[in-house]
Amino acid sequence: MNRIIVIVFLLFNLGVFAQENTNKINLKYRGQVSAYSHFNPSNGQQIWVGGRYLPQFNSELNLKESRLIDFEASANIYGNTAMNSWDETSSDGKIKPYRLWARYSSPQLEIRAGLQKINFGSASMLRPLMWFDQIDPRDPLKLTDGVWGILGRYYFLNNANVWLWGLYGNKNTKGWEMSKTAKGMPEFGGRIQIPIPLGEAAFSYHHRTANVQNPWMSVISESNIPENRLGFDVRLDWVVGCWVEASWIKKEADLGFYNNQEVLNVGMDYTLGIGSGIYIAFEQLLMAYDEKAFAFTNPVSFSLLSMSYPLGMFDNLNAIVYYDWKNSNAYNFVNYQHQFNNISMYVMGYWNPENYNIPTQGGSTNLFGGKGIQLMLVWDH
Repeated sequence: MNRIIVIVFLLFNLGVFAQENTNKINLKYRGQVSAYSHFNPSNGQQIWVGGRYLPQFNSELNLKESRLIDFEASANIYGNTAMNSWDETSSDGKIKPYRLWARYSSPQLEIRAGLQKINFGSASMLRPLMWFDQIDPRDPLKLTDGVWGILGRYYFLNNANVWLWGLYGNKNTKGWEMSKTAKGMPEFGGRIQIPIPLGEAAFSYHHRTANVQNPWMSVISESNIPENRLGFDVRLDWVVGCWVEASWIKKEADLGFYNNQEVLNVGMDYTLGIGSGIYIAFEQLLMAYDEKAFAFTNPVSFSLLSMSYPLGMFDNLNAIVYYDWKNSNAYNFVNYQHQFNNISMYVMGYWNPENYNIPTQGGSTNLFGGKGIQLMLVWDH
């Protein structure tokens, strides 16, 4: 609640400042309503039905000399019901802020404060630099919770750019995190991205203080542990698109195999000139937790193949296959999309191991274990 009061205060003062400079104020509203039904005979609760509403308000205050102050406020309102039979049901739902930020921007500078999405990197699906979001590549809505903080970006004339950020008050784990940030401790970091021949390269850094938990226990085993992250990514476009993205997370304490986390992604994409064009993307992920950095004593390796083909102006077919090399398991997902003006229909099917083990895919682990089908309707207005 305190954070919301601070943001409202910030919005009010920025609005007063802007009105002193111009009378041109634009207010816009948009919303997204989605409903789904899900059938999974492998699950203890075989039928799921649910809905979500994302109302969004945007306002722009145009200043002099191509400067702009804009705001965004949106909410995530959802509920669902799980059924094994008509007399065995369970329901839950929630209303929470989704985005709540204010931004000042000029032709080369942007400063954004509040509840926002921060993401970057060259990889598209299995992302080592997924530090602050948790987007599932199979999710048509690409939903992810935001983080509370302030982000500044400066763009040089040669397309290089520098990011600086500070985060505070984010109580839940983010991205690849297995432990929460210590209460009352700020986080900070930055990123520099530079153009190179045939593409771009970037280096990223982040620092936080963590309360480290045993992954199999709910009690805190170590508190106030400094954690540093280093990231590197490069993308090249030459015949095919290709990229390398890597992250190293180091905790400054003696935590055994939990001292270091290394994540590496190598990928490429290309559109085959067959029919309307078949888009193909492949990524290889290598992840390990080690007592000594880069030992890779017990690595986990995943391959991902994604293919997409437009069946017409209003229809698209997409398939994603994950392969877990350590456990010799394949995860298969297919999605058919049809567009009706501002309504989208998705018919999704999957065939996965019941012991679901895809890394960092949010809360969908129980829902998508085994075989099932999901129908989703999305109305953007």
